[in-house]
Amino acid sequence: MRQIEPAPATAYDSLLARVCERGDQMSAGHRHLSEFVLNHYYRAAFLTAAKLGQIIGVSESTVVRFAMALGYDGYREFQESLQDIVKSRLATVDRLVGMAEGMNSQEDLLAAILQADIDNIRMTLRDLDRGAFQDAVNALVEADRILVFGFRSAASLALFLGFNLNRILGNVNVAGFTAEDLWEDLVHLGPRDVVVGITFPRYTRATVQALAAAADRDCGLIAITDRVVSPLIRHADVLLTARHGIPAYTDSFTAPMSLINALLAAVGAADRSRTARNLRKLEDLWERFEVDQ
Repeated sequence: MRQIEPAPATAYDSLLARVCERGDQMSAGHRHLSEFVLNHYYRAAFLTAAKLGQIIGVSESTVVRFAMALGYDGYREFQESLQDIVKSRLATVDRLVGMAEGMNSQEDLLAAILQADIDNIRMTLRDLDRGAFQDAVNALVEADRILVFGFRSAASLALFLGFNLNRILGNVNVAGFTAEDLWEDLVHLGPRDVVVGITFPRYTRATVQALAAAADRDCGLIAITDRVVSPLIRHADVLLTARHGIPAYTDSFTAPMSLINALLAAVGAADRSRTARNLRKLEDLWERFEVDQ
């Protein structure tokens, strides 16, 4: 394995500060855990609480109490903070190696990934700003035109949101998988229009630039991203956040997709007559031309 370089000071020092602050009150088991985590964060980020305890020689409950003693809500939040450090510094191949070392079997991997997705949805629901969600629904329903975009991996989310939103509203355009044609779409927008930008780490520069350009057009701006430190925040009027971290070399869009599903349902419910009218028109066309949905 190639040498792992230290994590950036901003991320690593935050964890170190938590450990140092509570160092004098730590039990022997917690001190051993601290040493392992600080020296091998790139491996610990992909270990279950039970596996980490097995390596150190303590119980799973001791590992969970250790995470809570550091000020985290539980082991999942603690593990997520370690994964943030890993993502900020390690290459994809190193993350893959760390994941492989943290799992004993395919069953371990299956359980870890599915449980992480469950936790992501739960924490997204817990942390979501309900007022911002309603503001997003209102903005979409009232918009003259809507432009949705997201690039690279987030393009799949943008396509899903835009395609289904256009079914019920009929005024939605989705930018392609690259940013080349986006500027022609943006130049025709104005204050009565809404732009939805979607990006997750690694944040796509084109999405940030496009939202900034939309701000210059005085459009309504909705950002769907992962956290309140996302670069989209400084341009967005409405911010919707969803968790995405899993113990793997890639990220998960399960919680962001669930958030989008909720947004689609809420928009449809907010203007039932318009939604029903547009869906009836679609049904008539599908039946007339025998279109597969």
